[in-house]
Amino acid sequence: MRWTRKALSSRWVSGAATLALALLATSCASGVASEPAAPAVAPESPVEGRAEPVPLPIEPSPTLAAPGGVDLDTVRAGEFDFGRMWTFEYPPTEYLRNAYGFAPDSSWYRKAMLGALRIPGCSASFVSPNGLVLTNHHCARDHVTTITREGETLLDDGFYAETLDEERFIEDFQADRLIDIEDVTDEVYAALEGIEDDAARSQAREEKLEEIEQRILAEHGGEGAGVVVEMISLYNGGRYSAYVLRRYTDTRMVLVPELQIGYFGGDPDNFTYPRYNLDFSFLRIYEDGEPLDTSDDYFRWSQAGVSGGDIVFVVGNPGSTSRLQTVSELEFRRDVSDRGVLDFIDSRVAVLQAFYEEDPGAAEALDLRNTVFSMLNSQKAYRGILKGLHDPIIMAKRQDAEDEFLEDLKKDPALWEQYGELVDLMAEVQERKRAVAPGFAAFLGLSSPDLGSATLVRALYAFQYLAAQSRGASEDDLTELKEGFLGVPQQPLPLEEALVQARLQDLVNAYGRDHVMVEQILGGRSPEGAASVIVSTSLLADSTRAAQALEGGTLMMNDPAIEAFTGMLQGLGPFQQTAFSLSTQEEEIGAALGRARFEIYGTARPPDATFSLRIADGVVKGYEYNGTIAPIYTTFYGLYDHYYSYGQGEGAGTEWDLPQRWLAPPETFDLSTPLNFVATADIIGGNSGSPVVNLDLDVVGLVFDGNIESLPGDYIFQTEVPRTVAVDVRGIVEALEEIYQAERIVEELTTRVPASH
Repeated sequence: MRWTRKALSSRWVSGAATLALALLATSCASGVASEPAAPAVAPESPVEGRAEPVPLPIEPSPTLAAPGGVDLDTVRAGEFDFGRMWTFEYPPTEYLRNAYGFAPDSSWYRKAMLGALRIPGCSASFVSPNGLVLTNHHCARDHVTTITREGETLLDDGFYAETLDEERFIEDFQADRLIDIEDVTDEVYAALEGIEDDAARSQAREEKLEEIEQRILAEHGGEGAGVVVEMISLYNGGRYSAYVLRRYTDTRMVLVPELQIGYFGGDPDNFTYPRYNLDFSFLRIYEDGEPLDTSDDYFRWSQAGVSGGDIVFVVGNPGSTSRLQTVSELEFRRDVSDRGVLDFIDSRVAVLQAFYEEDPGAAEALDLRNTVFSMLNSQKAYRGILKGLHDPIIMAKRQDAEDEFLEDLKKDPALWEQYGELVDLMAEVQERKRAVAPGFAAFLGLSSPDLGSATLVRALYAFQYLAAQSRGASEDDLTELKEGFLGVPQQPLPLEEALVQARLQDLVNAYGRDHVMVEQILGGRSPEGAASVIVSTSLLADSTRAAQALEGGTLMMNDPAIEAFTGMLQGLGPFQQTAFSLSTQEEEIGAALGRARFEIYGTARPPDATFSLRIADGVVKGYEYNGTIAPIYTTFYGLYDHYYSYGQGEGAGTEWDLPQRWLAPPETFDLSTPLNFVATADIIGGNSGSPVVNLDLDVVGLVFDGNIESLPGDYIFQTEVPRTVAVDVRGIVEALEEIYQAERIVEELTTRVPASH
């Protein structure tokens, strides 16, 4: 297909897509990419008060000035700016041979693949012959609340099953193990031959991918065989692979430390190093009621740990990167979409924290503590992402890489004829998206069950239900909308009012107080006043009254909440019409760009992350920071130093408090044991819980974070200062032995003795 000017679209990328597509859950395509920065003016800590969000700029930022008189024309892209997240279907053997003198064979890759797991939102790995799984504390944290029984406070106190029989089943939890990969690129593109229309190509692609998925699933025994097939798009659709995964659904909690040790340092220490964090937990996979036999494929526990200069590998499932985006796409994120996401997160964090302080009991019942922790993580991440997008050196590197790509494309006249206009076409898309820039901030998370107003979400369903009913929609369609309406959970009214106010403030910030839509919704009131009226007068503010009104046929379009939502349609409609009309076409541009890059560079440059299994290489290495040098690893001495220096002793109520059992460790507890370490491996959100292994595939660490300098890794990989931060296996064993008296786990890790009941 030859690309013409009409091939334009709106590829929803990075974390901006995460929230922006949660608009009309029942009628529009919406999705959350996984896991997820500082604008020119950032709010202060939301703990201290609710900062007013800064109005979203529609025009591009001015030309950025280079620091220290650097001539941006001399800045060049780095060899690994596109990263080192290698896929298992395209193993980097030749690169590893050249870089390290190490050339693993197929059995090494196979063992690495089978030892790894993907769990909800995170990565994990098998670390014993008996199905024992290692992952992060923060990857298990949400599930701690689900296994907690009456009278227990496991989130604060931790959990340890002293026997197999005491290991607790985790509901609604699955673990996926990649067992086979099939390249289906040629089959997919054969189905697209001769199709010029973008929408038709997209539909044909989806139909073919579904057909391939079902065929391969049947070849592996069908759904009843405990197997799932995922169609993985690589290079933005330049290549396609079918991943066959063995899915395990019987997972049990074995050990998880206290929140204060698993999240030591809290948000202030998040994305920093040096760190002193025992962010680990142990789970176990069962099959037919017994621990899964993993004796052939697991990562052995290292006794020696790591030393400076060691070669290491991270085997995990990085969630999403956007290193193949064009510069114009990054500029749009900088000016509009990512900026809007950060403003949204800032305001909702403030709402949730304020409610938590007002009513801790109700907040705990809603599990808001975990929600706030996740939001604070996203907030800090987006500030770092945006800071990088405002960094002229980083943007100059990306521009140089793009220029290099175009020059390489010109060397082949046939490729230039086919793909030469793509970068310009993508730039045109960004300009068309800027025409509806306010919508990227005003409607984020509109149907989110956690961050949206329950009243307004019910209004969304009610509007569609009443409109469909008036058109004579089928009973099936009405039932689906009704179920969505009735499924919206009840929120405490003070929280509900604050969330409605936040949404109305979003509209004011994005469109201005004088916009006809905003004037109609507010009716001359402030966002606070309008929110108070809506929540106090709408039937939809209470789930019971709302259900009765819907069932009894007394719910009308003149309900205040429905009227507010109807008013929003004046902005939402044009925004959706423009944005979604572009999306399919831009997806095609992205796929063509990916195919062009693959034809030029092959597998020498890895594809963007897709929450599918990757292997990333690196070395254990410190770095310069803040005028000094970050150590290769930290020790328990530093943990206690932070407790006394920042926490100021027991009961101080800070992020550096220690759990009770840590306040008087036994004399045999070795404070010099390595606790956390850093390496140059390439990671991103989704890698949390990934094992760090050595050349022998012994696990030496557990990924739990990156440093603050690593946050621009979403769109560029650098090794000078960005680092992977991991828990050292020696620190885990020391804590298991001396603090938790978890001898059976230590024995299983170190001697591989089968677990017993």
